[in-house]
Amino acid sequence: MAEISLEKLSKVFPDGTSAVSELDLAVADGEFVVLVGPSGCGKTTALRMVAGLEEPTSGEIRIGGDLVTNVPPKNRDIAMVFQDYALYPQMTVFDNMAFALKLRKMPKRDIKERVQKAATILHLESLLHRRPRALSGGQRQRVAMGRAIVREPRAFLLDEPLSNLDAKLRVQMRAEIARIQRTLGVTTIYVTHDQTEAMTMGDRVAVIKRGVLQQVAPPEELYRRPGNVFTAGFIGAPAMNLVEAELDRKDGHLEVRFGGHRLRCPDALADTRPALAAYEGRKVILGIRPEHFEDAAFASSTPPEHRMTVTVDVREALGSEVLLFFTVDSPGIVPEDLGEPAAPGEDGKAIVHDDFADRPSFVARVSANTTARPGDTVELTVDVGALQFFDPESGLAIYADRP
Repeated sequence: MAEISLEKLSKVFPDGTSAVSELDLAVADGEFVVLVGPSGCGKTTALRMVAGLEEPTSGEIRIGGDLVTNVPPKNRDIAMVFQDYALYPQMTVFDNMAFALKLRKMPKRDIKERVQKAATILHLESLLHRRPRALSGGQRQRVAMGRAIVREPRAFLLDEPLSNLDAKLRVQMRAEIARIQRTLGVTTIYVTHDQTEAMTMGDRVAVIKRGVLQQVAPPEELYRRPGNVFTAGFIGAPAMNLVEAELDRKDGHLEVRFGGHRLRCPDALADTRPALAAYEGRKVILGIRPEHFEDAAFASSTPPEHRMTVTVDVREALGSEVLLFFTVDSPGIVPEDLGEPAAPGEDGKAIVHDDFADRPSFVARVSANTTARPGDTVELTVDVGALQFFDPESGLAIYADRP
């Protein structure tokens, strides 16, 4: 078994900077967990502590049930893949992959067998005689993966391994790494700042902000039930639209008002989030994902209370879809670390007002057939069953169990 357990893991640097704060995380045997968050949030520091390359200030690290907090890296039986590949330029692909095994003085036959097996998994059989300078970026990354695979470690640790690749190659390598991990079944922790990588690769995703774990859950749950406004704004591309709003009741139905718009909440939504009743007549943070809009001309019949009339500022045609940008006459919200300027705030304050844009820009992802152009007034339908609500003080999502 090679489960990884982090208990109250913290790291404070000599200058007083707190990089990781009481991180609790359990990674099951064979699980692929992604640590994601903005640059500088502490995810790489956490990974380096698991690897033994950084000494924790406090807390415990267990691998396979063994306490390894103070165990040297070479005795932890893990393999780490770095962003820069770190291949030996004078060695062939075969020798790069075999290097760690030669240091262990393994028999040549066993070394060749392991390298050939890894090369087959990684589609590197025809490249074993080449040197790194004759390889593409994606091929070099596969060699770095191969060097880790041949060691047959208890766990893989990957630190932003795709950040040096171009966009098309990143997509290919995402699928490749996910395939390899499933084939080998090795416990894996993967660090990235790219939420698309996180959502497409991980069995579970751990969202980190300023060294503090915000939420850990399967990708679908992070998307559909974000625990707070930071996670909601970080997960999804384009990002969730966030705005200050007010809840009230009209004709027996809960409605949300913002910037001159009114949207009626379906009874099913109100029933599944009974805590919303406590916010009637109060301000909330409303979240609407871009994909939950549609040009009313291409939507099925929806009542007026599920529509918004807006003026298009910018149109971005992406081939299969169109992004329409428009402004809303209500205070915008910027989750800390997602926009500037963002006041430092206290740990409990998850959001700040967007002082640099009194009328926040919204984005709607709509049908490619829309004829809306900048300056046009267009009617958009809203999937009101997918609306998200957050407490304006704590930033926590308002669900059934949060008053």
